Amino acid sequence: MEPVYNLEVLVPGDRMGDVMSDLQGRRAIVQGMSSEKGFEKITARVPLAEMSNYSTALRSNTGGRAMYEMSFFEYQQVPPDVQEQLLKEYEESQEEE
Repeated sequence: MEPVYNLEVLVPGDRMGDVMSDLQGRRAIVQGMSSEKGFEKITARVPLAEMSNYSTALRSNTGGRAMYEMSFFEYQQVPPDVQEQLLKEYEESQEEE
């Protein structure tokens, strides 16, 4: 099981594509998009494990003009391909010890 968070991102319209591409690479599931306060608002659900360097990536993709908020949503089953990778890494670390 892994923690999944609700994510809201306020991003300038001209950077929407870059931010959406980055979120897809982080296994995010986009829940919706709207306009708010002169920005585009993206709402998504994303595993916490994928968010370790998100603030840096968002700053880089938008020139520092975006904001985001996260809040816990639920625990979900880890996808099979991610499980396999985690097991491989664990087994390799056990062999090294």
